[in-house]
Amino acid sequence: MTAAADTKGGLRQQSDSRLRSWIARYTRIDGWGALVLPLFLFLVLVFLLPLVAMFMESFTDPTLGLENYRAIFAESIYLKVLANTFYISAVVTVVTLLLAYPYAYLMTIAKPAWRTVMLVLVLVPFWTSILVRSFALVLLLRDTGVLNTMAQDVGLLNDPIIMIRTMNGVVFGMVQIALPFAVLPIYATMRTIDRRLLQAAEGLGDRPSGAFRRIFVPLSMPGVAAAVLLTFIQGLGYYITPALLGGPQNTMIGELIVQQVSTVLRVGFAAALAMLLLTTTIILLAIASRFIDFEKHLMGRS
Repeated sequence: MTAAADTKGGLRQQSDSRLRSWIARYTRIDGWGALVLPLFLFLVLVFLLPLVAMFMESFTDPTLGLENYRAIFAESIYLKVLANTFYISAVVTVVTLLLAYPYAYLMTIAKPAWRTVMLVLVLVPFWTSILVRSFALVLLLRDTGVLNTMAQDVGLLNDPIIMIRTMNGVVFGMVQIALPFAVLPIYATMRTIDRRLLQAAEGLGDRPSGAFRRIFVPLSMPGVAAAVLLTFIQGLGYYITPALLGGPQNTMIGELIVQQVSTVLRVGFAAALAMLLLTTTIILLAIASRFIDFEKHLMGRS
């Protein structure tokens, strides 16, 4: 009896010791770790707590339950907005990729001076507010805007092309915002590709176009996948650009959330829409993270 009790006591002490060491290991804050505390507290206050509050609001306003989530799938208009959001995001992703891929490739073969210029052109949008850019696009694309006026002045058009309040205007505006997010990860991947592989393929009798298609393009696919993911997920949450350039037929979920809060005053329903969008984004990121090394292809690290 005494030996068994001593054995149990020793095992309990050993378990308690392991628990204390584990807690000390993961809760200890050294001098460098203390630098993270302000950022951590900031994220908790301005992101995590509002997110939790919004999550609770989606289940409690106006009544406790799942009514807000049922309403999303009960009305065809809301399902149409969801489908429209995914459709526009997909179109924007395809158009952005078609423009970003050759641009990123040109950056890899350009001389250093021109590469710097091209990189600056990509980064300039980051230095300008999306709201300012969207208003500039309104002035550019409207019936009496710069593009229509110039086209009519040189005789290319008799009547102006309607771009505002259309699908084309929304796609145009979203693409110019999304381009840097597609060019940078593709370029980060392309610059790591060994060009000697292409030379070897050409030395074995393949044409330059064939070597590019069979070797370079497959090796650049991780960067393309990262660009597609960034562009598509970012497109799901657009609000300002579709609101300024689109119309009722092009309403996206971001616009619907704002309308529900500011006009209809259905805060709980808007919170449910936001949580649905957030959940979709998290699921897409979780799936993609199993196939894409984000640290390598977004940060350019090996």
